[in-house]
Amino acid sequence: MTPDTRTRRRIASRFSRRRDRIYIHGKLATDPVYAATAAAIAGRRLPLLDIGCGLGILGHYLHACDALDGYLGLDHDPEKIAMGRAAADRAGLGTSIALSQVDATTPQAMRGHVALLDVLHYLPEDRQAELLAYAVDHLADDGVLILRNVIRDGTWRYRATVWEEKFIEAVGWIPGGAQYFPTEDDIRRVLEPRGIRVSFRPLFGRTPYNSYLMVASRA
Repeated sequence: MTPDTRTRRRIASRFSRRRDRIYIHGKLATDPVYAATAAAIAGRRLPLLDIGCGLGILGHYLHACDALDGYLGLDHDPEKIAMGRAAADRAGLGTSIALSQVDATTPQAMRGHVALLDVLHYLPEDRQAELLAYAVDHLADDGVLILRNVIRDGTWRYRATVWEEKFIEAVGWIPGGAQYFPTEDDIRRVLEPRGIRVSFRPLFGRTPYNSYLMVASRA
């Protein structure tokens, strides 16, 4: 099931700030990563660990799709976590959508699916390898690792994304900004020796940005 317009509005209405409601409704309507994540885990009912969850929008979307047996979102931003918790509580989903303000590599008891959406490039290269290894450690035997990230390949889309990331840093949405844009090989070098089978495909949507979707599972 893909949430319809009414469902997207209902999800957005759970958030207290008007600008967040507008942003969330628009993002759910236009960003292909939510439907792609739901499709990647379809038929495998497991909990999902969302690393760098922000407001926890993915949890609300997947709950509306009836795709999960639990959701835990991790983020270091206390304001986003507080707003996300309030939205989940407002919807009566406080036990289904859990959010925690912790460092992204704090060990968790959960084993299931793992999502890393637009997170990796905000870390330096060595910490990216650490975070990918952490994701594998929390992947169930039949779980799916879903990663959406900018891939460094020298194309015009990549250059456009670099400029967009500079803007995001300038307005303060992501303090510190992008640190290192990985190549596809950078990611494979961490995952494949750990027995993880990886596939990449473009996920540009209606944007000029160089976003790719990676779906991975144990070989």
